[in-house]
Amino acid sequence: MSELLQPTPVDSPALTNAELVQLRVRVIALENMVIALLANAPPEQQALVREMASYISPRPGYTAHTVTIHAADQMRSLVDRADRFQPAQAS
Repeated sequence: MSELLQPTPVDSPALTNAELVQLRVRVIALENMVIALLANAPPEQQALVREMASYISPRPGYTAHTVTIHAADQMRSLVDRADRFQPAQAS
């Protein structure tokens, strides 16, 4: 593997307020797109997202990182929010 990812230089310029706002808007848009996709996903796909969230959660004996815990919670939240938009099941 000749091409390795290089770490971001420490002296990289800080994001401007406008860039941070644009980044926030994009994240919100992506979250809503994921919710829309999960709303029409089969139960197996939703279960896979929940399983992945459990997989990235800290295991016994390992250090719990706050960001990782929040990421797993956010994944579960996206699936829960998608449930509200699932088409009504025919009786």
